[in-house]
Amino acid sequence: MNIELLIENYGLPAIVLGTAFEGETAAFLGGVIAHRELLSYWAASMAASAGSFAGDQMWFFAGRYAAQWSFVRRVMETPALTRVTQLLEKYPTGFIFAFRFLVGLRTISPIVIGTTHISTQRFLVLNLLAALIWGQLFTALGYAFGHGIHQIFGRLPLHHHLLIALGAAALIAGAALMFRKRKFGIKSP
Repeated sequence: MNIELLIENYGLPAIVLGTAFEGETAAFLGGVIAHRELLSYWAASMAASAGSFAGDQMWFFAGRYAAQWSFVRRVMETPALTRVTQLLEKYPTGFIFAFRFLVGLRTISPIVIGTTHISTQRFLVLNLLAALIWGQLFTALGYAFGHGIHQIFGRLPLHHHLLIALGAAALIAGAALMFRKRKFGIKSP
């Protein structure tokens, strides 16, 4: 079975799982794959949104109903929690809407939100809206990057195209993590 057939058959579930547990890179690669026309753009972006929504709901419920689990207690004791809590207390709706865009705070934030008085319904609605925007944005960035690779290098074999995109995503993520560390003094969770 070749890579194109694997992507056509399993690409959407892979994007859902990837965005639920990792995030930006999976959505970005979904956009690159959509540019190569192995998946439709809308299917890839909605899969990214669905995965992001489901993952964040899972972490929210972990904070809400599993606060005594050792994993949740360890997360609640991290230095990043102080910054997350400050932002959440100051701007609850804005923070819920924006946390997935804050590098390195995506997993810890819904856990913290789940431990607060914020209602499940409020989080669900804001999380859904933010996931829809996030999925479209990062898939569109991947689609545009895929187009840029095609413009610069021509039509590459798919595995080369994906490796270039993955390398670029890794460089961007690394730069964002360094910025976050310098700007906020936050270490990776």
